[in-house]
Amino acid sequence: MTTPTQINEEYDIVIAGGGTAGCVIASRLAVADPDLHILILEAGPTTYNDPAHTQPARYLSHLARGSRTARAHVSQPSSALGGRSMTVHCGQCLGGGGSINSMFYTRACASDYDDWENAYKNPGWGSKDLIPLLRKTETYQLDAGGPTHGTDGPLKVSEGSLFTDVGQQFLQVARELDPDRAQKPDDSDTNDLETINVYTVDTNVVNRWIDAKTGTRSDVAHHFIYPLKETRQNLHFLTGIHVRHLTFDHDNRVTGAAFTLNPLFHPEEPFETRTVRARKLVVVSAGAFGTPGILERSGIGSKSVLDHVGIQQRVDLPGVGENYQDHNGILPSYFAAEEAQTFDAIFRGDEGAIDAATAEFSKSKTGFIAHNSVDAGIKWRPNNSFELAELGPEFKPVWDSYFSNSLDKPVLYFCVVAAIAGDPSLAPLRKYFSVGYFTEYPVARGHVHITHAEDVSLPLDFVPGYLESKADVTPLIWGYKFSREIARRMPHFRGEPPAVHPQFEPGGPAEVVAHAEGPVAFDTPRIIYSEEDERALEAFIRATVNTTWHALGTCAMKPREQGGVVDFRLNVYGVQNLKVADMSICPGNVAANTYSTALVIGEKAAVMIAEELGIKGIA
Repeated sequence: MTTPTQINEEYDIVIAGGGTAGCVIASRLAVADPDLHILILEAGPTTYNDPAHTQPARYLSHLARGSRTARAHVSQPSSALGGRSMTVHCGQCLGGGGSINSMFYTRACASDYDDWENAYKNPGWGSKDLIPLLRKTETYQLDAGGPTHGTDGPLKVSEGSLFTDVGQQFLQVARELDPDRAQKPDDSDTNDLETINVYTVDTNVVNRWIDAKTGTRSDVAHHFIYPLKETRQNLHFLTGIHVRHLTFDHDNRVTGAAFTLNPLFHPEEPFETRTVRARKLVVVSAGAFGTPGILERSGIGSKSVLDHVGIQQRVDLPGVGENYQDHNGILPSYFAAEEAQTFDAIFRGDEGAIDAATAEFSKSKTGFIAHNSVDAGIKWRPNNSFELAELGPEFKPVWDSYFSNSLDKPVLYFCVVAAIAGDPSLAPLRKYFSVGYFTEYPVARGHVHITHAEDVSLPLDFVPGYLESKADVTPLIWGYKFSREIARRMPHFRGEPPAVHPQFEPGGPAEVVAHAEGPVAFDTPRIIYSEEDERALEAFIRATVNTTWHALGTCAMKPREQGGVVDFRLNVYGVQNLKVADMSICPGNVAANTYSTALVIGEKAAVMIAEELGIKGIA
């Protein structure tokens, strides 16, 4: 790692933000051209060989209060959320979200990327162009890998070494509960529409960004950046750095970046602004929350936002910080049988359980430490007009305009977690499982803007937009009902903790069952909810819906007149020598956890930059 006093005054490329996409770009270009000098400026710490990052089961530590590897962004209170504020954490460390996330291996639908190309006029961003780049990134360690999976990329993908009985039960019950649907062995093949559009539900073992041989997380920091430390002298990275703003010449050409030290990691250093020049290009890759702020502090954005904080506008781009999107999630938990394989003791910090799991991991690189607590999932969309009607009349126009002609797009994603969701220290000491779910394409749109011209550490003006449309509420209501039917048929089911379920009508068929000796009979009719129960369920959804940490869209890649911030070559409108490459450029949502998409954005950006600089060896 380069120290603040060791960095050069100039580099060929300066990358503001050391997240997933930025690290991919830096690595690919540094390897392709040893004479190209690159600097990464990252706000958080290095992660090299830190067990909190390399050992999968420790990922929840990054969401703990006082975390130094994730930054918490708190929204304005929302009446749609019962007056609550939403807190969204994003990665703040070298490697970004890919170094702290839950390691789900899921890919977007082919139609998601095809929408980017066709609906938003971004040539070269369709599935046919991005699938080869998805393959390039990965080594798919499963025997059933199809033609869209990679075989020799830096990052490893596996089922892991443990398949809990909780996951097995969820998978079996989900399949038996709806046996008429087609089942698909791989819900992340991102294949062409003609191949996958026959499937209306995909019920699968969850694959993970975990190396089957070492049991460790596969992230870009440890597989793209750190291996180059000794062999590539042309790549430098500086951690604990806040990029304050960009620097320009008189032609609106970006010439570099001005930064300060993050006092959290450099408490003894003087708090002063320094600059570094970029001879060829600046790439902003600070994520859906960080990238808009860098642009706005540089005078790029909406005049009303900039005037509010006293920044003179350089480029009128009203789309900066707008179009915020996420997936809206619910995580109901259930009591589990004492013999169930769960992570509750480990997540609770039980030293005996952690020591035993760590010993197993040290010996064989297997077991609980090499696992992320999630074994199986479902991509679901309605199979007939009756199911569509159950999602409510408010959802029907959304279905007609967005889903009906894109047959690979799921409405909801369900997964089972072999632990209680939320803070385990607040729950009785016992075993749990959770059946979580989220909407893949919420209607909700929000914004993220700066509140100060210079101070990077101040809270943002953050409005998530969650549940402001009833069309986002009704699928979540249906999802609760469906996930509950799966949970109460699982053999390990032992009841429903009243504190994390709706307050249904006492004595009614939907009443919460606080204690159960076992599951209901499989042929038990599904629960009928009264009007009062429906109201209680909606109140519960609004009171408990949460982020899935899949923020995107705040510097969208679409035409400028439609609120776009970057063009299809990732150039920021109105300036020269500046690109954005991270999840903020997504013009529309993706039906997946966002790591794969962040990776492919990095790969695509590296190819385009290499083309423009005349660098060979990147394809």
